[in-house]
Amino acid sequence: MSPLPAPSHLPSQSAPPHAPASPVPDLSRSPSEAPTARTDVAAAHPSDARAAGDGRASFFSLAMDTGRIDVDEQVLELFGLVPAEFDGKVETLLALTVPEDLPTLMSVVEADHMAIGDRELEFRIRQPSGKQRWLRLRGQLLSAGDGRPARLFGTVVDASDLRTQVNDVARVQRLAAVLATATTVREVSQAVVAALRAPMEADRMALAELEGDRLVVTVLDPPEPEAWPEVWRSEWRSEWPDAPVRAMPTLAAALRERRAAVWPTGTELEPPLAEVGRGGLVVLPLPAGDRMVGVCLIGWDTPHDFGADERALLTAVAGLAGQALMRVRAFDAEHELVGMLQRTLLPRRLPTLPGGEAVARYLPATAGLEVGGDWYDVIPLPDNHVALVIGDVQGHNAGAATVMGQMRTALRAYAVEGHPPDVVVSHANRLLMGMETDLFATCSYVDVDMEDGTGWCVRAGHLPPLLRHPDGSTEVVEAEGGPPLGVITEAEFRMTPLRLGPGTLLALTTDGLVESADLEFDEGMRRLSVALSAADQDDLGLMADALLDNAHRGDDVALLLMRYDGMAVRPARETWTVWRVPEAVRHARRFTRRTLRSWRVTRETDTVLLVVSELVTNALVHTDGPVRLDLSRIDDRLRVAVADASPRTPVKPANIGWEATGGRGVLLVEAMSTAWGTVPAGGGKQVGCEIDVG
Repeated sequence: MSPLPAPSHLPSQSAPPHAPASPVPDLSRSPSEAPTARTDVAAAHPSDARAAGDGRASFFSLAMDTGRIDVDEQVLELFGLVPAEFDGKVETLLALTVPEDLPTLMSVVEADHMAIGDRELEFRIRQPSGKQRWLRLRGQLLSAGDGRPARLFGTVVDASDLRTQVNDVARVQRLAAVLATATTVREVSQAVVAALRAPMEADRMALAELEGDRLVVTVLDPPEPEAWPEVWRSEWRSEWPDAPVRAMPTLAAALRERRAAVWPTGTELEPPLAEVGRGGLVVLPLPAGDRMVGVCLIGWDTPHDFGADERALLTAVAGLAGQALMRVRAFDAEHELVGMLQRTLLPRRLPTLPGGEAVARYLPATAGLEVGGDWYDVIPLPDNHVALVIGDVQGHNAGAATVMGQMRTALRAYAVEGHPPDVVVSHANRLLMGMETDLFATCSYVDVDMEDGTGWCVRAGHLPPLLRHPDGSTEVVEAEGGPPLGVITEAEFRMTPLRLGPGTLLALTTDGLVESADLEFDEGMRRLSVALSAADQDDLGLMADALLDNAHRGDDVALLLMRYDGMAVRPARETWTVWRVPEAVRHARRFTRRTLRSWRVTRETDTVLLVVSELVTNALVHTDGPVRLDLSRIDDRLRVAVADASPRTPVKPANIGWEATGGRGVLLVEAMSTAWGTVPAGGGKQVGCEIDVG
């Protein structure tokens, strides 16, 4: 490859040439002498006068105190007005201005911009006929004898007569407005391509981010593979061919010098770039402060002459695009951090339920980076119970998300300890009060017995659950509600009974789904009920997605659905209260033998009786208070569980001497059962094991 010819560089900054100072007319003259001032403005801006056509400039004169405006016929023609019907009021002309451009136009005479001197801007109008056009205003704000602004003199011309597509200031203004609202790298890239490709008549454009020493493509325009050289077609990769940057001297030089480089037709370039622009290639670095964040390639297939207007446009766009890329990259990084925090605070997956199925969805607010306080949880409990929880912490920030994680953990811990629903919620309320966070939380807690469909619901300032019955009808559960968590220390949370038949769907959600600035709560609940009734609940995942699809969200949303199908086989259960009497163990064994006989269990009866003896003896010897023996059987699995009032769990000894008089009970239970363990239960514990009796 021969040495590269020196590229022509664009200036890093360009300033518009200053017009010669315009003479300031003497305002002490009478109004009849005002045309002299018009002549002064025309002399200052002769190009505007020539562009008006036929040697006649389109002049205006605005009195600042009255709002009366004197205009000639050319101005009225630009606005599409008939001279005989014009009332001389500036408001009439302002009413034809495109609303988006009105603030810019009004800034000419606003108090913050009232310094005496020249004014220049471009704006759009919509004529009474509906036609839209761009106009350029140039004028001078002149003072009275006391130095205050008194009159605005100037010219108005059709901007299309003065500017080409390339050096159109309004194009850069529109790009700046679009970039200001862009929130992703792709949106920035698409805006830059839209601003440059058409006016520069380019055949192709590519824009890439700079990540370390590598360039990652974000937009190729046109996107069709056949529009790009063969090296690009073989494999659509996220990185440039022959990356890293040091493998492409053209790119490396442009990034190092921090200025756009224009390579005319015939320039020998590295293969990945040569065919991008046979007729000319622009390598446009995108700076942001003291670093480069990306690069833009613009290529032509036929020889292209680069004018001064194109160079000015490229310089302006490069700065805007670089700053926008830096901003959205920071936005993306923060958004990813927020998403990661949210994901770590919510369940990674929901458990498999006996006799039912549950799905959940969480959607952040539609705008912004704030962390939401909505959460959900599904908690498996002993004896085929399940707790369904949904809640919302006040606020949208990291503090609210932290409290949300703490509340979810607390409710789960209290539930697993075996407390009834009202006690679980009450404990969580006291915990939040003690944290002194100045935040409150709402939640709904539902405990369902999956064996028979009965349940209890507790509400703490939250939305009531909804039920969808097998026939498609819906019902809002009229559950008694207590105050939100964290408001009153000794709040009372009443339990409301539920009854779920097979095929019944239970729906829990947060207010973001049913309430917004333009949606009343009652109407939102009605719409949700209608959507629940119409949805197909055979696939809960699709059902949840459908319920969220049409939500108008300004807040984050959590949705938890549980369909109760009923258990095909219900466990057989028997319970015995063990009295603290000398023959308590013998009574427990007798109860166990009688129960096994009624269940027609004939195998491993001695093993079961031995385990019962050990567990009951341990509870009577090492604890105080009531002791309960629970037996349950499903298929060929028999579960033996003994509950007592002590939270202290039994410890399996690591080493037992041959003369030791105790400590072998736990080892014996472990050896005789297929599984064993301890779970909290209402302030105490339950020690249980499973034995195969098949």
